[in-house]
Amino acid sequence: MNKLQLVIDAVVLAALIALFVLVFQRPAAQVVATEEGGAVAATEQLPIAYLNLDSLLQQYNFAIEANDRLMSKQEDARVKLNSRARTLQNEMADFQRKLDNNAFLSRERAESEAQRLQKKQQDLQDLEARLTQEIMEETAKLNLQLKDTLDAYLKEFNADGKYQIIFANTQSDNVLCAQPGYDITADVVAGLNKRYSKK
Repeated sequence: MNKLQLVIDAVVLAALIALFVLVFQRPAAQVVATEEGGAVAATEQLPIAYLNLDSLLQQYNFAIEANDRLMSKQEDARVKLNSRARTLQNEMADFQRKLDNNAFLSRERAESEAQRLQKKQQDLQDLEARLTQEIMEETAKLNLQLKDTLDAYLKEFNADGKYQIIFANTQSDNVLCAQPGYDITADVVAGLNKRYSKK
């Protein structure tokens, strides 16, 4: 995770350096005459934009539905595991009570029951590991689908080449301060939702 963040920070730093070079190599802002006869410096928007991924995930219908499905699956797994864990705990308490009261007919019978409970405990741990793995795989699959969808849409969105760089921003990690005109999140979310509703 730290290596990934370092790579992302390095890419952002390189992009910012390139941006500064482009800005300082441009001639001074043009002066435009207004109707009143005064002069105003024309502001030129740089060919960059950023996308707030947190907002996108909260507003993009596919991401919302995928998250709901994933949460439902996690809840089902939790309920299943808790139910089996309670059953096992009750059986273990029953076994301990019988053991304390010498209720087993033979030592072999007590050992057999202990082994059965140990196997059941191992099965429960295996089930937990399997369900966790399934949820992780489902999460990775959904993240990949979301990334592919977003990449494909951004190519379409920027087909005119208006933007040379589109940054991804999460919780103000990469873009600390920017003019509102550089945030294209609302436009991208609207376009993604429109495409998703057609499907």
